[in-house]
Amino acid sequence: MNLLQCLLTENDCYQTGQSITPKGVMVHSTGANNPTLKRYVQPLEGAADYDELIGLLGYNRNGNDWNRPGTNACVHAFIGKLADGSVATVQTLPWTMRGWHAGNGTTRPSANNTHISFEICEDGLDDADYFAKVYREAVEFTAYLCGLYGLDPMKEETVICHSEGYRLGMASGHADVEHWFPRFGKSMDDFRADVAAEMEDEDMTQEKFDEMMENYLSRRALREPSDWSKGSRDWAQQEGLIKGVGDLDGDGQNDFSYKSFCTREELVTILDRLEHKARA
Repeated sequence: MNLLQCLLTENDCYQTGQSITPKGVMVHSTGANNPTLKRYVQPLEGAADYDELIGLLGYNRNGNDWNRPGTNACVHAFIGKLADGSVATVQTLPWTMRGWHAGNGTTRPSANNTHISFEICEDGLDDADYFAKVYREAVEFTAYLCGLYGLDPMKEETVICHSEGYRLGMASGHADVEHWFPRFGKSMDDFRADVAAEMEDEDMTQEKFDEMMENYLSRRALREPSDWSKGSRDWAQQEGLIKGVGDLDGDGQNDFSYKSFCTREELVTILDRLEHKARA
């Protein structure tokens, strides 16, 4: 799972700010042939992480993303393509905030009151490779949520899609995702079983943790720093307070890895250099 965060703070749902106690997860798909996350998710200009998120998501030039008033819908996350074509999950609401995703229930209260929701960005519904990637991402993400809130994915009404919610009387009449999954031999029963299997496999060993952290830190270290810090970065480099970590990406240049974490030893070294500079 590749989980990012870009909260849709200008969406009316976020502004309303109602909360829920999560009792399940509802799976949706967007119903439009556009698999890119940037269509729906954009950071606000001026945000501290704006440049980083735009670099990852890409820029929506149409201005029709969901981080704006008047959208009248909001889910807790989207799964789809980043700007580089890879698949990721982006959290768009706090998990315990009431989303606007299920519509009105027909015979029962809406699943908005009980379920964390996410949308899978649809393509033309004919790409087996894309489906396999977003399906796997959705399985891992749902397993993560179920583990977070102690939910049993095999328990009735816990992990459902929008169309199942409609049949249960807790959602409006939509077909997703039962119009898509069967095209590639998957059902919601398969999905729930795969989530349960993923949760059984999630026993974390030290080896798995070390591998996960190494992969995460390697990706983070190569991210470009944000523009707002350029002046301070240039000054620190010129003053010799930081010396770089070598060639990380094989381009022959010394990299400074600004997106990696600073250890206490490294921080003490920087402060010591600064003190000696002040005394000079």
